[in-house]
Amino acid sequence: MRRREFITLLGGAAASSLSWPVPLRAQQPAMPVIGLLQSSSARENADRLGAFRQGLRDGGYVEGQNVAIEYRWADNQYDRLPGLAADLVRRQVAVIVAGGGGLAPQAAKAATATIPIVFSGGFDPVEAGLVASLNRPGGNVTGVTFFANVLEAKRLGLLHELVPRAPRIGVLLNPGNASAQRQSKDLKEAAGGLGVDLHFAHASSERELEPAIASLLQQGAGALLVAGDAVFTNRKDPLIALAARYAIPAIYSGRDFAEAGGLVSYGTSITDAYRQVGVYAGRILKGAKPADLPVVLPAKFAMVINAKTAKALGLDVPSMLIARADEVIE
Repeated sequence: MRRREFITLLGGAAASSLSWPVPLRAQQPAMPVIGLLQSSSARENADRLGAFRQGLRDGGYVEGQNVAIEYRWADNQYDRLPGLAADLVRRQVAVIVAGGGGLAPQAAKAATATIPIVFSGGFDPVEAGLVASLNRPGGNVTGVTFFANVLEAKRLGLLHELVPRAPRIGVLLNPGNASAQRQSKDLKEAAGGLGVDLHFAHASSERELEPAIASLLQQGAGALLVAGDAVFTNRKDPLIALAARYAIPAIYSGRDFAEAGGLVSYGTSITDAYRQVGVYAGRILKGAKPADLPVVLPAKFAMVINAKTAKALGLDVPSMLIARADEVIE
């Protein structure tokens, strides 16, 4: 074969190779998207978000790797929740995680009857109309409740032990909470058994906190019970600061209050609840139906006493109460 013929043959082979089909790279499945709807702000939920992401990791999901999260924060402006929920529905997220009280999951449920919803909160989800029952939620909603607002009688008893000589105990209540009537009834019944005189004050926003607490003091309250409610949980720092300013012993619903300087708390772990929400969200992404996932109930309740705050108040905490505490912060 002559040299020119050989070169021509190579050129033809190269040209024909350009027309050979090139294997296409397999398309990657779209990353699922979780819509996170919260009544409060990102700053107020840093620890809870960490626990939520841990729950997702427990189920094999890592944000940015195999799952995306769309964040919608109401920043305690509750009238924004319906619009934020509708936005997540338009975004066609795979699941909506709603927390920060009962209003966020209620807004999500009103926005969609098909997208799965996982809630977290201290309310009774049956009473709030979110699920048919705890064991068989039905519909597209399930979640985790830590029943913060059904433990008021227990908190009242602990506060009475802590400050037995207080002539009256003031109660800070959010009238907008769906469980407010039940909380008030439980507290009145418990007060009757303890022989305690109660006075109630209402607050549903941060600007109403100080006038409410001041009114309780004017009525002679010697101790304060802050009812379990997302409005108060999301305003932990202002409440603790007010209790310190007025030098009034106070009991709260979550351990994060005691960790931040509150005198005493009794309740379950909110961060653990958010971790479980992440676990449920992961299970739903893998195909589980909310109707088949029972509402998760708290397994353990803890009393936390802040000894440093007690000292600042000049309060001698009874040794029996110290012995029963799950944790004493020195």
